[in-house]
Amino acid sequence: MRNRLIALILVLLFPVIWAGTQGDEYVILSWNDLGMHCANKDFQKMCVLPPYNNLKAQVIKKGTTGTWPEVITTSFTVDYSIPGNTYSVGKTNFWTYANALFGVTLAPNIGLTGVGLTGTMGTIDNNYFVDGVPVTPYQDNNLVSENPFQLTLIELKDGSGTTIKSTQAVIPVSNEITCVQSGCHPSETAILNEHEEEGGFNPNNTPILCASCHSSNALGTPGHAGVPSLSLAIHDKHKSITNNCYNCHPGPNTQCFRDVMHTGGMVCQDCHGSVANVAQTIQNGRQPWLQEPSCDAAACHGDNYAEETGKLFKNSRGHGNLYCSACHGSPHAIQPTVQPNDNVQNVTLQGFEGVLRKCEVCHGYVPSLGGPHGYNPTGMEELSGTVPSKSELFPNYPNPFSYSTTIQFSVKVNSKVRLEILSNTGARVLLLLNQEMTPGTYKVTTPDKRLVPGTYLVKFRAIDRTDYQKIIVI
Repeated sequence: MRNRLIALILVLLFPVIWAGTQGDEYVILSWNDLGMHCANKDFQKMCVLPPYNNLKAQVIKKGTTGTWPEVITTSFTVDYSIPGNTYSVGKTNFWTYANALFGVTLAPNIGLTGVGLTGTMGTIDNNYFVDGVPVTPYQDNNLVSENPFQLTLIELKDGSGTTIKSTQAVIPVSNEITCVQSGCHPSETAILNEHEEEGGFNPNNTPILCASCHSSNALGTPGHAGVPSLSLAIHDKHKSITNNCYNCHPGPNTQCFRDVMHTGGMVCQDCHGSVANVAQTIQNGRQPWLQEPSCDAAACHGDNYAEETGKLFKNSRGHGNLYCSACHGSPHAIQPTVQPNDNVQNVTLQGFEGVLRKCEVCHGYVPSLGGPHGYNPTGMEELSGTVPSKSELFPNYPNPFSYSTTIQFSVKVNSKVRLEILSNTGARVLLLLNQEMTPGTYKVTTPDKRLVPGTYLVKFRAIDRTDYQKIIVI
């Protein structure tokens, strides 16, 4: 009883210390479910897309050598905010025309789903989410220059409202719908006047929601019978005029396609085809927005990177029931990207840019089992099943090294083998292996970019031997 009372007093007196300790047990991952949302800035004439952005998050209770990580949605709440962007009214006139466009009266800074720029995420299945955040690309201190890649603050809170863990993820948004800005059309009025011969359409009855006549799966509007969908109408109209996606999608300044595939030299058409192909596939029955290119296409990554059957990448889950986007990033922003803010979350978690592949972030250690897509976190390989004369740690190669090194060892008898890298003071820096092994000779390749320059010790421990080797990272 006395010990419990002391513990309670410590929690009350030092809540920050307690929160930090509890927070170490959890990982929170957050992302936007689309690589870029585009919205009009001026709504007095027409609306293609309103302010509407989505965020998702998953919370993982870290594993240990004896337990698996667990994705959870109970006992905690997840709050979201956008530091430096606290209001939207005045940055766009959407709220002036929201009722005329969508038939709803909105409170200032509240979006079409009833949420604002700050709030608490809901839960569904095994994730936290918020849909319809009415964010604009303008921060409070700069109402002129667009900032399309702003960072959110996502906070994991316990029952008392104390933040025990946080992360940052991009909430991408651009006003660069460039029908007029690109020089294609002289004005929005001119665009509407091109429809004046359509039956029952009055181009002067503004503002006009394009998706009210043309169905839009993105907005969930049915459109009018006999009228092509918005995606078909736009792509079919422009197929002989341009094949430059940035003339419509954001855009020559925003450059929304910014990910590792972009860095590798790919362009929009490599996945989506030409503007004419986009139109043709819709005419052939493809549902725009709901049916898009797949990672598992034979010419791309193949079956090993397949989405869930019948689902898009952004809706698919895989390893440990995590969303693909939790580790890889969202479509058009597969990590690493050329925008530094996209990479902040994973750099914070694992110390370097790119897909989240440092297994100990969630597992608490480096597991020896194979990971998703055939990824081998330890790089362990059996060289020989012949019983050696003794258990032994061999010199690593190369040594010194700057990227990774290979460590070879032999096991004489059935044994639990532990292989770890220690600092020059003896503190554990990296656990490479901790499992039962049969006699044989093995090698382990250290994970890339995990060690900063310095001198370390490799410690090998089997039931019949403990051995050390010095390694140098340059």
